[in-house]
Amino acid sequence: MGARVARLFRNFNLENRVHREISKEKPRAAPRHEHTGLPSAGSSEEVDPVNQKSDPLLANLQSVFVQSTDPAAAAEASKTEAVSKEMVRRPLKYSLPVHGYGLVELTDVPKGKLTITEALKALGSHQQQPQTWTPEKIAQDYSLDLKDTKALLEFFIPFQIQVIPPKTDSAKQIKAS
Repeated sequence: MGARVARLFRNFNLENRVHREISKEKPRAAPRHEHTGLPSAGSSEEVDPVNQKSDPLLANLQSVFVQSTDPAAAAEASKTEAVSKEMVRRPLKYSLPVHGYGLVELTDVPKGKLTITEALKALGSHQQQPQTWTPEKIAQDYSLDLKDTKALLEFFIPFQIQVIPPKTDSAKQIKAS
């Protein structure tokens, strides 16, 4: 009910109020700032010292020699040299047969890295014989950090196939043809 009353007062005499607002004088725009323009020829004494050549200043400028190097580029170059020295490679332990897949045959990998085949082999070995294939032994065999090896064994789970037998003997089974 309150909305109806509010609407009545809001719409009451709407046309007359609109015409009154429209017929009011529009406010005038603010006056623009006066533009002084370019300096005249009479004020050339003020401009000349700025644009004039000064022989002592020119001599000082010619005597200055600046030689600069980019510290970021120097740091990056030293970093790449250090990385190339650290990139000791190790031979592969396991690899896929190459002939059928069209893959490039790898012969070695950087220390601290694994190929997919090696990772799956290490995970499978650890899963089948956890006492023999401990994280320390895997880290030592594949030149990995122990922290990374533990994270790999904890979070990366290889694909497993589990065949669940039916609960009843009368269940329909698909037989090989």
